Amino acid sequence: MILGNWQIFFQDAKLLFPWFVASFLLSVVLTLIIKKLAAHFGLVDVPVAPKKLHDKPIPLFGGLAIFISLASVVIYLLLTSDALTSGEIGLRHYLGFFLGGLILMIGGYLDDKYSLPPKITIIAPVLAALVAVLFGVEVEKLTNPFGGIIYLAAWQSNILVFVWLLVVMYTTKFLDGLDGLATGVSSIGAFMIMSLALTAAYFQPDVALLSVVALGALLGFLVFNFSPASIFLGEGGSTFVGFLIGTLAVISGGKLATALLVVGIPLLDVIFVVTRRVLRGGLKAAVKGDRSHLHHKLLAAGFSKKQTVLLYYVVAGGFGTLTLFLQSREKLIALGLLAILTVLSAVGLTLKEKK
Repeated sequence: MILGNWQIFFQDAKLLFPWFVASFLLSVVLTLIIKKLAAHFGLVDVPVAPKKLHDKPIPLFGGLAIFISLASVVIYLLLTSDALTSGEIGLRHYLGFFLGGLILMIGGYLDDKYSLPPKITIIAPVLAALVAVLFGVEVEKLTNPFGGIIYLAAWQSNILVFVWLLVVMYTTKFLDGLDGLATGVSSIGAFMIMSLALTAAYFQPDVALLSVVALGALLGFLVFNFSPASIFLGEGGSTFVGFLIGTLAVISGGKLATALLVVGIPLLDVIFVVTRRVLRGGLKAAVKGDRSHLHHKLLAAGFSKKQTVLLYYVVAGGFGTLTLFLQSREKLIALGLLAILTVLSAVGLTLKEKK
């Protein structure tokens, strides 16, 4: 039975591969173009200590390459087949997603160009999350880890999706502190959702196809974003990759646990860091940049940039893979273990840093 499931998995994966290649190549070409245009128009990230870790100006706005390549392949598929609408995902969901992504790109461009204050930059993510909710991105039910199904009313779903998307967007935004970190972790998230959608237990070919197109777009950009990066995601890109993974987790049938286990450590790190900032300096300090994140502490402990990023990849991939085999209650236990691991790592690294 297990062998049969894996045969189905690889058979469907082969059918998806051409769309992965198309999205990947388009993303590579667009990244090369945007890298030159960003430098020409002054959209560059100038290193400012102690927040910045690179030593020379790097082009920004690279997230646009991911957005355009993903949108191009998805629109082509929507116009030529019903492969992306054969399940629960409808045209309005795609429209809401890409409108939300467009808002993030516009807001990101303005921030990359004019370095807007946090009270202004939050507008784009809030609007993007609202648009997604208004266009029907919803969670109808959640699996109760203690048994049964929890059905959500419309207003409950709207609040959950809005908060969820904001949380994931800001997780990848804060995660975008090292070359390839946010893009790589988001790629792992897309791969895990694709893998889960290809299993016999869930089998959602439309979700798998959308995920593989997203994966191709992310990896095409990661070629240039991995250390040493020659282009950065920028404000719009760092929030868009979170918006992408957050939306995929919702429209794939509420696979929030899968996304949570992939982005678990950075998400928990964001919660701890923001809480600490608020307790020390009030609400205004919540989004004030510093070097207190877990990846900063790993660097201070002697890890190289590449080692830190690869460690995040291993943890995200390891816990993400568990979602392919664990049941709901077991996923909850895994999330608890992830939280304990994050706390112990942060405390241990902090003590080492003080010594």
